[in-house]
Amino acid sequence: LQLAESGGGSLHAVGPLKLSCVVSGLPFADYCLGWFRQAPVMERELGAIAGIDDDSTTYADSVKGRFTISHDESANTVYLQMNGLKTEDTAVYNCAVVGGPSYCTGGAYAEGQGTQVTVSS
Repeated sequence: LQLAESGGGSLHAVGPLKLSCVVSGLPFADYCLGWFRQAPVMERELGAIAGIDDDSTTYADSVKGRFTISHDESANTVYLQMNGLKTEDTAVYNCAVVGGPSYCTGGAYAEGQGTQVTVSS
C-alpha cells in the first residue's frame, strides 16, 4: 500500500492550490480517504474526508467552504482543492486511508509522506 502526495508549495494568501494523492496497493473504490494536516505547534487535524464508495465528503470547520476533496477512480487519485488560503493553512498535508467500505474514522490506517504547503500574507 502506497500513498504519494504532490502539489504542495509556497504561495501568497488566497491561493488557489490543488494537492493530489495517488493511491496504490488497494481497491481504491472500497476505501475512505482523507487529508490530514500538521502545522508547527498545532495539533494534527483531519481536514477533509471522502468516502469513495458513496461519494460522501466531510470537512473540518476550519476548511469548510474553502477546501474541496474529490477523487478520480480511474486514476486512483484523491485531490484537495484549496481556495481562499490563509497563513494559518501553512502545514504539512498528508493523505491517508481513514476507513473501509461504508465507514470512515478519524484515524489513519496508512498515510503518505506528506507535502508542505506554506502560505504567506
